[in-house]
Amino acid sequence: MNTYTIPFNKINLTHLPEVGGKNASLGEMINKLQPLGIEVPEGFAITVESYRAFLSHNKLTETLKQLLNTIDSKSLSTLPKIALQCRTLVTNAVMPDEVKAEILNAYRQLSGNQNNLSVAVRSSATAEDLPTASFAGQHDSFLNIRGAENLLNAVHKCYVSLFNDRAIKYRIDNRFEHMQVGLSVGVQYMVRSDEGCAGVIFTIDPESGFENAIYMTGAWGLGENVVQGAVTPDEYWIFKPTLAQGKNAIISRKKGEKEHTMVYDEKGETGRPVKNIETPLYKRTAWILSDSEVLQLAKWSYEIEKHYAMAMDIEWGKDGITNKIYILQARPETVHSQKEHGKVYTYKLKEKGKILCKGKAVGKKIISGRACIIHSLSDAHKLQQGDILIADITNPDWNSLLRKAVSIVTNKGGRTSHSAIVARELGIAAIVGTGKATQVIKDGQIITVANMEGDEGNVLEGNVPFEVLTDDLSKVPKTATTPLFILADPDRAFELSHYPGKGVGLLRMEFIINNSILIHPMALVQFDQLPESPVKNTIAQMTTGYKSKTEYFVHQLAESIAKVAAAFYPNQVILRMSDFKTNEYASLIGGQYYEPKEENPMIGFRGASRYYDQRYLPGFGLECEAVLRVRNEMGLTNVKVMIPFCRTIAEAKKVLQTMESFGLKRGENGLEVYVMIEIPSNVILADKFAQLFDGFSIGSNDLTQLTLGLDRDSEIVSHLFDENDEAVTTMIAQAIAAAKNAGIKIGLCGQAPSDFPEFSQFLVENGIDSISFTPDALIKGIENISKAEKKLLTDA
Repeated sequence: MNTYTIPFNKINLTHLPEVGGKNASLGEMINKLQPLGIEVPEGFAITVESYRAFLSHNKLTETLKQLLNTIDSKSLSTLPKIALQCRTLVTNAVMPDEVKAEILNAYRQLSGNQNNLSVAVRSSATAEDLPTASFAGQHDSFLNIRGAENLLNAVHKCYVSLFNDRAIKYRIDNRFEHMQVGLSVGVQYMVRSDEGCAGVIFTIDPESGFENAIYMTGAWGLGENVVQGAVTPDEYWIFKPTLAQGKNAIISRKKGEKEHTMVYDEKGETGRPVKNIETPLYKRTAWILSDSEVLQLAKWSYEIEKHYAMAMDIEWGKDGITNKIYILQARPETVHSQKEHGKVYTYKLKEKGKILCKGKAVGKKIISGRACIIHSLSDAHKLQQGDILIADITNPDWNSLLRKAVSIVTNKGGRTSHSAIVARELGIAAIVGTGKATQVIKDGQIITVANMEGDEGNVLEGNVPFEVLTDDLSKVPKTATTPLFILADPDRAFELSHYPGKGVGLLRMEFIINNSILIHPMALVQFDQLPESPVKNTIAQMTTGYKSKTEYFVHQLAESIAKVAAAFYPNQVILRMSDFKTNEYASLIGGQYYEPKEENPMIGFRGASRYYDQRYLPGFGLECEAVLRVRNEMGLTNVKVMIPFCRTIAEAKKVLQTMESFGLKRGENGLEVYVMIEIPSNVILADKFAQLFDGFSIGSNDLTQLTLGLDRDSEIVSHLFDENDEAVTTMIAQAIAAAKNAGIKIGLCGQAPSDFPEFSQFLVENGIDSISFTPDALIKGIENISKAEKKLLTDA
C-alpha cells in the first residue's frame, strides 16, 4: 500500500488528517457526487506523511519549531526575518528518494504513462478549508505543470509556501500550532480553461448572506484572475427553490469587463507556465456561459451544498477544447456561516460628498480615513493602522498588511476576488473594481468610503459626516397587520430579506426602468424608425449582445423583478406597472420622440390610460412580457400585478383586456391583479372596482392631493397637504370598508403610518390588512402598528 500518495477516488472526508481539507473534499466529491453527474478532474494526493518524511529526512522539524516559537506574536516585528529563515531551510532541503519515486509513479498512472501531462499542483493543509478557517490563498498552487522534474519542483514549492509570512501570520491569528499543521499536495488533471473560462461560486449571496441564492462569477481563461481579483468577472445569481423545480432560475446577471485572459505560456516568454493576455473586445462583450451551462453549474453547486449540509465556496472551470465543465474545488464558506443575524446597522451620510470613484460595494459601512496607495509590498511601511488601503489589486501576500487597514479600495476585481473575501473576513468595508482609484485618489488624501444601499459603493472626497442607526430585529414586535416594503432598488432586496417585512407591497417598476434600463420602451420598439442621431447610437451600443432591442428591455426588467421576488419568496411581491408621468418618460433615452408636453403631467397621460393607448401600447406589451417571464419561466408566482391611476370602470376593463391580449390573464397560473386606490372615483365606485380586481392598495399621496384638490409638486400649497385631514381619512375608511365587504385584501403605501402614530392607529382601527413602508421607515412603522393594536385591545 502506498504511504505517500493516494488517488482521489480512494479518498473521502475521513482522510482529512492524511490529505488536508482541499484534497479530502475532492475525493469526497469524486466518490459521492460523480454518480450524480458532477464532473471532478481525476488526480491524486501527496499525503501529509510525505511532508513529514521530507522534514524528518532533512532534520528540520525541531529547528523550524524553535525558530517559529521566537516570533513576537503581538508586534510581529520579527516575522519577516524568521519566515525567510524558515523558507531558506525548506528550499535548501531535498526530497527523499522514496517520496519522489511514489509521486512520479502516481503521475505516470494519472497520465497513462505519458511524461508531459499538464496538471494543477495545489497545496492542501490539514487546517485548510474548514468551516471556521479557510486558509484560502495562504499556501501556493501552480498551474500547467508538465513533466516529472517540474512536478517535483512544484511540490517542493508548496512545502516552502507553508512558511510564507502570510501563512505563518494566519496560523498565529487563528491559534494553530505551526508544526501541527501538515501539508498535503493535490495533483489534478489540468482542465483547459485557458481555452475556455473559469470562476468561483458561492452557494450563498456573499454580501447579504441570503441563503436561497447561488452566486456565480467567471471570466475567460484560467480562474486565477477571478480569484486574485485581476479582472472584473461576469456575475450570475440563481434562485435555489425554482432551480429545484426545473425552472429557468437565473434571476439576475451582470456583465464584467473580463479585461485579461490567463492562458498557458507555451513559448516560455514569461518564465512561468501561464501568462496574461489582453482579452479581445468581442469576448469582453460576450457572456462566458450559456444559460444552460449556468444552470448546470448551479444544479451541481446545489447538490454539493446539500451533500455537505453547509454553504460552500466552489471553483469551476470549462475546458475550451472539449467544452466540458468541471468542479475544481469545494470548501465551506467561512464568513456568513459564522455570523449571527439579529442586529442591523444602517449607515447614513449627513452631507453629500464629491464622488471620486465608484465600484462594487463589499460590506454595508461608511468609514473615513487617510488614503494610502500601495503598489507592492515594498510600500508596506507606508500603511499606518487606520488607513484606507488603495491598490490596483491585492494578493494573499498582503494579508498581514490588510489587517492594518480600515477599508480597501481597488481598481480591479469582483465580489469573489481576494480583496473582497479578506474584507468580509475582517469585517471591513471595501470597494472593488473602481477602474481608477489609484489615479483619482491622492496618497495621504482624507477620503470617505460609503457603502450604504444597493451593490454600488462610492469613494468620497474628505471626511464626510455620517451616522449609524442600530436596530435589534429580535426585539421588533409581531403584529396582526402585515408590514410590507415599498421598494425601488432591486439590489437591496437580498439585504432587506432579513428584516421583518413580510413581502413587498409596492415594487415601483418605473424606478427599475429609470435606473437599470434607461431607454424609453417605444424607442426600442421603433428603433429602426428613429432618426440617425447620437441618441440612436447610444441605444445601439447599450443593447449590444441582445437578440433584439426589445429583448434588452424585457430581459433587464424581468431579472430586476425576479431578484426582488426571489428575496421575499414565497411572500407576495406586488409589482406596480409603470407610472411615469410624461415629463419623466421624456427624460429617458429616446423619450423626447414619444412624449407629449403637458401643462400638468401629474393628472395627465399617466398610469392605466397609457396601457391601451396606441402611443404606448407596445411598450406596455414589453412590461407584460417581462412579468410573464418572471412568473411562468422563472417560476416566481409570488409576483402580483398592480394597476396605477385607473380612473374609471371602463378603463379598468380595457386594461385587463389589454393585459390578457399580451398573455397576462388575471387568474391564470394564480395571477392576482390589484388596483391602486388613489383617485376619489376609486373610492366612490370601490364596490365595482372590487369586482374586477383581487385587491386594493391605497396610494395615500395621490389620494390626498386629489381629495384636497392640490398639486403636491407645488411648494405654494404644500402646507395644505395632510393625510390626516378628515376628508382624506374619510375616503380611506370608505375604501377599507368596501374591500372588507367585497372580501378582498387592502393595504396602504405611504409615509404617514411611520411618521404619525395616530395615522397607524386610524388604519388599524379600520381593519387595514397591510401597511407598506420604505426600508428606512419599516422598524418605526411596525412599532407604531404594534402600539395601535395594543391600544385597540385595551380599549376593547
